Amino acid sequence: MTTRRADESQGALLTFGTLPITTLVQSASSAAIIAPTVAAPVLLASLHASSVFVGVYVAIVYGVAMISSQWGAALVRRVGPIRTSVFALVLSVCGVLLIATPQWFAALVGAILLGWGYGPITPASSDMLSRTTPPSRLSLVFSVKQTGVPLGGVIAGLVVPGVIAVSSAAWAMVAVAAICVVGIALAELLRRALDAHRDPQAPLPTLARLVVPLRFVWSHDLLRRLALCTLVYSIVQLAISSYLVSFLHDDLTWSLVAAGAALSIAQVVAVVGRVFWGLVADRWSGGARLTLLWLAAAMAASSLAMPLLTPALSHAWVIVLVSLYAGTGIGWNGVYLGTVARVVPHEQAAMATAGSLFFTYFGVMIGSPVFGAASGLFGRIGPAYALLALPLAWTMWTLWREDWTAR
Repeated sequence: MTTRRADESQGALLTFGTLPITTLVQSASSAAIIAPTVAAPVLLASLHASSVFVGVYVAIVYGVAMISSQWGAALVRRVGPIRTSVFALVLSVCGVLLIATPQWFAALVGAILLGWGYGPITPASSDMLSRTTPPSRLSLVFSVKQTGVPLGGVIAGLVVPGVIAVSSAAWAMVAVAAICVVGIALAELLRRALDAHRDPQAPLPTLARLVVPLRFVWSHDLLRRLALCTLVYSIVQLAISSYLVSFLHDDLTWSLVAAGAALSIAQVVAVVGRVFWGLVADRWSGGARLTLLWLAAAMAASSLAMPLLTPALSHAWVIVLVSLYAGTGIGWNGVYLGTVARVVPHEQAAMATAGSLFFTYFGVMIGSPVFGAASGLFGRIGPAYALLALPLAWTMWTLWREDWTAR
């Protein structure tokens, strides 16, 4: 009787807890990545560095994540998605605590650990959700899970400036680390059920296996096209999440608290956008292709409008624009990942996701220093946003001319 009750309890937790817990894990990991960029004006001042180094930090994080996501697929198969997620969050805790130390070497190691922890999170969650979600709801469910990324921005935008206002940037990083610890504790509740499919005899991640997911995606026609398009979208997402606070603070002379609050509002809109676009992709006859196409058009229009904002413009109008920008520029992920999971068997979901994320993270890695350099060249961040309309135009043209139907 006791065993039966335990099984029923675990089954209920699996049914109703998988999506919210994976979303929380994603939120905690995302908050750990974004928190240093929110605290950038304070952290960089202690290091006597300019905002250009925000791009260097993001490039390091996502460059490492680009590699660790490929190993993530092998890790999921060997130890299971929950153990993989817990391991990743432990690395995030260590990374964000090291960044709390105002030393260049500690910050460098912290950025590497944050990237190493961020990479496996999405392949692990894709494995879990692909096994527990009907195909007809994949875009919506993956969109809900991917709200964890902007929710992480909301958490960072609210927690970090608030803690800095009453204490210091170091304690703000400690607060974010504590959120990751909560994610670890809750993820452990699902370990027995969701790690049951692991293969303890599967090969451990090695350098030789690093390119396996990448080759898989490149050989798959639809996955390859999706991955190349989202390479551009990831640059836009990075520019919003990592540079918005600096843009509002430096270009528009907002206070750090006001800029952080604006980021949080924009990220809340992005959360709604992710769910909305997932519903659209599942129900619209045009499917993922047209959804991603119109998202690119909206991103391009918002990018061109950013340098038109001035300090004299009311805060309300600025928040409206940046919120619309975030609703599209951070709202595409669930449509993308839902399509990736839909077109492959369940057992290949983690590998397909890992290979696809290589392109996504590569876009962030190259886009961040280029965006930062463009900001430095113009002396303002606004014009750098406008330049994003060029690669977005290429993406729109690619999606328009290609004749494929999302499955």
